[in-house]
Amino acid sequence: MEKAGKTIAPSPSSAFLAQLIVDDVLGNRAWSHPEIAVGQVTRRGGSNMKLISAAALGLAVLGITAANTARASEIKLLCAVALHPAYDVLIPDFEKSSGHKVTVAYGNAGAIADRFQNGESADLIINAAPFVDTLRAQGKVVAGDRIILARVGVSAFVRKGAPKPDISSVDAFKRSMLAAKSIIYPDPAGGGASGVYMVSLLERMGIAEEMKSKTKLSPSANVLYASVAGGDVEIGFNQISEVLAQPSIEFAGPLPSEIQNYTQFSPGIVSESNQAEAARALVAFLASAAAQPVLKAKGFE
Repeated sequence: MEKAGKTIAPSPSSAFLAQLIVDDVLGNRAWSHPEIAVGQVTRRGGSNMKLISAAALGLAVLGITAANTARASEIKLLCAVALHPAYDVLIPDFEKSSGHKVTVAYGNAGAIADRFQNGESADLIINAAPFVDTLRAQGKVVAGDRIILARVGVSAFVRKGAPKPDISSVDAFKRSMLAAKSIIYPDPAGGGASGVYMVSLLERMGIAEEMKSKTKLSPSANVLYASVAGGDVEIGFNQISEVLAQPSIEFAGPLPSEIQNYTQFSPGIVSESNQAEAARALVAFLASAAAQPVLKAKGFE
């Protein structure tokens, strides 16, 4: 995992500071926050000192809240759909800690690239790294170090309760493909990374022609999963994070390591964005150590 420079620590929330007021009035408590070390409050005037302290802190809360409101930004993010399961968890945490608002539009890697190139506005792009590299070379995203936020491989899935194909080795994968009645993966014409890779993989293994008559190309995620869940297709393929997030089908395992393909996801701050600082804060949050357990739980490496 390549980290995005310094992690930006969240400011104390107004709710946290308000709780300190209550603590100050009701009893002796040590105040603490990752970025604040106020120490133990000394009370020398009984309730009067407590009320004075509470009033002073109340003014501080109002000041910090007003400052956070003034600095709060709305970030428009165009993002590869494979990251959706993890970012559904992480982005609300970022919004809560930073005060910023994030509006996310998801799509497969090729579609996100096309949407931006065709003029859709955004402050931040998170997409398959080669697409972001192209935007950086064109000057459309800010130049800087290449950051990898996460990577994810390709997996197989089947109908719930159905026998799982043996894909534990390259030879086993090949035998299972030739024995399968039907397979499905995203239409590579749509730009989805797993679909593009599956086409090249079957060709490289020398079985593309034999698989042609029993291979279906899915125009959408809904069709992809519904085809397998309903029993119309035996085996499906897509990126691991997306498969794990689907309750209607069953994960059958990743591709063997010798033929696995990892898509790496990289951020790009849009050169013309007025929210560059807020976008940097979001990138730092998503690249932080705190984000890693969520990413791992959702199938990323």
